[in-house]
Amino acid sequence: MVDERPVVVIGAGPVGLAAAAELVERGLPALVLEKGDGAGAAVREWGHVRLFSMWRDLVDPAAEKLLTATGWRRPADEGYPTGREWADAYLAPLADVLGERVRFGAEVTGVSRLGRDRVVDAGREEQPFTVRVRTDHGEERILARAVVDASGTWGSPNPVGGDGLPALGEAAVAGRLSYRVPDLADPGARARHAGRTTAVVGRGHSALTALVTLSALAEQEPGTRAVWVLRRGEVGDAFGGGAADQLAARGALGQRAKEAVDAGHIRVVTGFRTAEVRSERDGRLVLVDEGGRALEPVEEAVVLTGFRPDLSPLSEIRLGLDTTLQAPVGLAPLIDPNVHSCGTVYPHGAEELAHPEEGFFLAGMKSYGRAPTFLTLTGYEQVRSIAAHLAGDRESAARVELTLPDTGVCGGAGLFDEADTPEEAQGGCCGPVPQTVDLGRSAPVA
Repeated sequence: MVDERPVVVIGAGPVGLAAAAELVERGLPALVLEKGDGAGAAVREWGHVRLFSMWRDLVDPAAEKLLTATGWRRPADEGYPTGREWADAYLAPLADVLGERVRFGAEVTGVSRLGRDRVVDAGREEQPFTVRVRTDHGEERILARAVVDASGTWGSPNPVGGDGLPALGEAAVAGRLSYRVPDLADPGARARHAGRTTAVVGRGHSALTALVTLSALAEQEPGTRAVWVLRRGEVGDAFGGGAADQLAARGALGQRAKEAVDAGHIRVVTGFRTAEVRSERDGRLVLVDEGGRALEPVEEAVVLTGFRPDLSPLSEIRLGLDTTLQAPVGLAPLIDPNVHSCGTVYPHGAEELAHPEEGFFLAGMKSYGRAPTFLTLTGYEQVRSIAAHLAGDRESAARVELTLPDTGVCGGAGLFDEADTPEEAQGGCCGPVPQTVDLGRSAPVA
């Protein structure tokens, strides 16, 4: 008997849509559920930034086959698109080609086995998955033969608190905190920072991007300043590999950030792990660390300390997650930022991504848990392997080959007092560079 139930893919971002394309190529029914109103909804939220990866590394092979059949042509390989350009020129057309296989405005609120909560063993693997979906028209249940969660981590930024918990007072001043790289082409965002002092908390490429952006604003708007708040005791290799970086645009970002600091528009504070955010009578914010040290008052704070996966919709699925990274146990040792940079991540696929719940997979950024070293190419290879596995082609699923650009510096932690926690090393290989910053005629995230 042929199983007509689809493989449900959660998220219509780059990896989710690639998963659907790979499944289609394998002749498997696919259904993509996206809570946003269009393809790449999360990508569009950082649409003002450029990617570190060139177009040649941003198009999934199976997706390209589907698109080429419609007359679509990939942009020039050597170009670096912004997030908005990536979504407009690739993700939206891909969703159009997939047609009714993609549903927008469909938020997945839970995944389980039909008639089985996570405790029940009897007949578990014979039951289909049940996917609970919330739409504007109410709730519904979809039965699936397998589930690939590629919903990412964009909606779950880490807090400013140095212990992984929200700092005291963080929720109360939420209106003065931002967890995104500011888009200074937006008049409202520009007004929040022009002529004012902004604290930038974090050490990854998103933080460097914010520093470069604010430094450029300081050249145009007198009185604009930034305070760069680092948890580690020194700047160290935070500026990256420079000219030695195999992702040239990523290396250029670090160089520009260093120049911004040297120009004097940015004050660097090291060894500061935020414990409290206080609001002054005049509305300005004061960050206070674990030892009681208070920074100068600032008008705004940009918190770029990474992301974490939202696992709440998966409470009834038997996940096998590493206790540290919240990544699949087979994958975690391969991506541990204490050991690996993005280019030293071992190629991996369905085997490393497997969970005790047969037929369920985390893919893309969400599969990395709290590790910051993800590249889009990695996600494409993940879903190719997963699709092969679900199609019964175990040989192809196991044949995972991938070469990634490396600098050896985009990993994270190390010793507690010598380097940041994985959360602060956010951005990894995927930090953005704003459209307003010219990095040698080509700018860079994925």
